[in-house]
Amino acid sequence: MNTSIQSFGRIGSRSSYASISGFEARRIFHSGKAADGGFLPYGNGRSYGDSCLTSSGAHIDMRSMNSIIELDLASGILCCEPGLLLGDLITRLRGTGWFPPVVPGTRFVTLGGALANDVHGKNHHRHGTFGAHVLSFKLLRSDGRLALCSPTENAALFAATIGGMGLTGLVTEMTVQLAKVTAHGIKQSKVPFSSLDGYFELIENEGERHEYAVAWIDQLATGTGFGRGLMLLGDHAETEPPLQGGLTLGVPFQPPVNVLNSVSLRLFNKAYLWAGRRNTGAQSVSANAFFFPLDAVKNWNRLYGPQGLFQHQSVIPLAAARHIIPAMLRATHDAGEASFLTVLKKFGNQQSPGLLSFPRPGHTLTLDFPNRGRRTLALLNRLDDLVLQSGGAVNPYKDARMSAAMFKASFANWQQLETYRDPAIVSDFWTRTALAA
Repeated sequence: MNTSIQSFGRIGSRSSYASISGFEARRIFHSGKAADGGFLPYGNGRSYGDSCLTSSGAHIDMRSMNSIIELDLASGILCCEPGLLLGDLITRLRGTGWFPPVVPGTRFVTLGGALANDVHGKNHHRHGTFGAHVLSFKLLRSDGRLALCSPTENAALFAATIGGMGLTGLVTEMTVQLAKVTAHGIKQSKVPFSSLDGYFELIENEGERHEYAVAWIDQLATGTGFGRGLMLLGDHAETEPPLQGGLTLGVPFQPPVNVLNSVSLRLFNKAYLWAGRRNTGAQSVSANAFFFPLDAVKNWNRLYGPQGLFQHQSVIPLAAARHIIPAMLRATHDAGEASFLTVLKKFGNQQSPGLLSFPRPGHTLTLDFPNRGRRTLALLNRLDDLVLQSGGAVNPYKDARMSAAMFKASFANWQQLETYRDPAIVSDFWTRTALAA
């Protein structure tokens, strides 16, 4: 059937795509008669670009395959179907002393999507990516073969699937090691800094002492305020704070224009920085408030206007970060662009088992821009050039426009993933980058 499917960035997405259920896809794959390039597994559509979209076939909607198969509360080992939402898992785990080992910036992702994109969180410096905690999974290939994949069994396919953006087959169930915690709530501290030098000093000293560390940057600040921001530090609390309610705000319709312009964002940034400086002591907050603050505003991506938004996330190697990151922020000023969400954090030395994992040692900068056409694309290309100059990489599941050359420079192992790609599966991203040549 045809259904409305789009990525979170809403760039050039059509209103209708072919879609089948995960159960129907499982039947087709078991038969060994899946057409080449005819499918792509789809989680909950939280990727910003076209890595979750295919124009050449049907999306396999995995959200109905969302059962918890087994949860061992003695060992913290979870076996589940890939369509299980992260937020539903967190709710189920409340009060058990267990928590997902790595969470991204939204709870509205499936665990299969977390595996396929090898997502990272605010604790990468200690615990690496989500894929580092995946013990095994079952992978159904379009030739009908069902493979159990782990670090010791079908190890090459295991590595290709973690961070492989759903291209290696259909994950039917997965086993994950959860993290032992005192409580789901977080003891949070906010530390202001006045410059990027202040960020680098804080992240190297204070950041290493805490389980979670991330910085918000006032991207619009110039002059003496250039690079100022707030460092958020967190550790699991000893006791559970009151449970936060559901979504409290929302954007019920698509505004005809971009609401997040430089004027509104300048006011927001000043207010956020002022509030952060007033509340620098340790506070006990809920997991939702610490990990997923934007989830409190349903459909917040609509605020960028009908043309959607581009997110640019890069990782800059440690040796180049103090030079390249300021240059990237200056490039946004020169282009006259305003980023609503500007996040800076450090990736540690934790090695992912994934073949195409994005995180690597360095600092990762995330910027969001409304789509203004050529002027925005020109800025994004300039940012790519700076990343390439540093020897860094651009995140593929946040991307909607990087060149094939940029992708291949970011991921030296891309040809190996093509070797393990299931011939029945392809995405618009893979067609646009890896297969472009």
